[in-house]
Amino acid sequence: MRIIDIIRAEKPSLSFEVFPPKTSDTYQSIEKKAGQIASLSPSYMSVTYGAGGGTSDYTVSIAANLQKSFSVPMLAHLTCINSTREGVHRQLDAIRAAGIENVLALRGDIAEGAAPQADWDYHYASELVRDAVAYGGFCIGGACYPEGHPESPSQREDILHLKEKVEAGCEFLTTQMFFDNDIFYNFLYKIREAGITVPIVAGIMPVTNYKQIARIITLSGNLLPRRLLSLIDHFKDNPPAMKQAGIAYATEQIVDLFANGVGAVHVYSMNNPSVAAKIQENVSEIIK
Repeated sequence: MRIIDIIRAEKPSLSFEVFPPKTSDTYQSIEKKAGQIASLSPSYMSVTYGAGGGTSDYTVSIAANLQKSFSVPMLAHLTCINSTREGVHRQLDAIRAAGIENVLALRGDIAEGAAPQADWDYHYASELVRDAVAYGGFCIGGACYPEGHPESPSQREDILHLKEKVEAGCEFLTTQMFFDNDIFYNFLYKIREAGITVPIVAGIMPVTNYKQIARIITLSGNLLPRRLLSLIDHFKDNPPAMKQAGIAYATEQIVDLFANGVGAVHVYSMNNPSVAAKIQENVSEIIK
């Protein structure tokens, strides 16, 4: 099933992201966790793609197995940094052969040891979107950044590039994680004013352990609201309490989003079935 049809339906959608293993040694354990999340019957699931395509084979394998075993629509991530057009088309061939209809087209993070930029076939996600649309047969999604892309000099310029990506063929956009819904609502207003009308899926990351925080700030530069910082400071030395408080904070964000007309939420599960299950339970009556 195409993601655009799911998120345009009247029923609110709640979906989960999982990531594939980095090596074959952890494949079975990660597949089991991903399967436990799929058994919750979410609206759909996405499977990420390692920097430079390092886990690309596992992305397709995990996604295909989940879709076949649990009948959950899958969204396969595809990145283009340090990739050739031939390599991207081979990956699209594999995704299509696996029966997956949905692709999240991303530039991706620049991996250590990547080839010089002058040698790249792709420099921007919009170029990948155009190629994927030309390839045909997929529902194509993209990423957006409510607080601005870390590499963009301004949010205004970031939104202009976002519009280029949509004009290239993105049918929907999924946000980077955010922890203050007002930032998301402000972003939504700005992109609608800029003429971007495709559906926006709100990305929510439950902060369930203290170690996540430094990584979140390093990777994304996200603003952490005072209320979240207080929660972390108070519960960081009590892991069970931190997990419970983080799930409660994420749940509150999700409920507020649904209450304000946001029809689709994508939860960055970090492959944690218990977190995914609790969040789904917390909003079970809302998403019926």
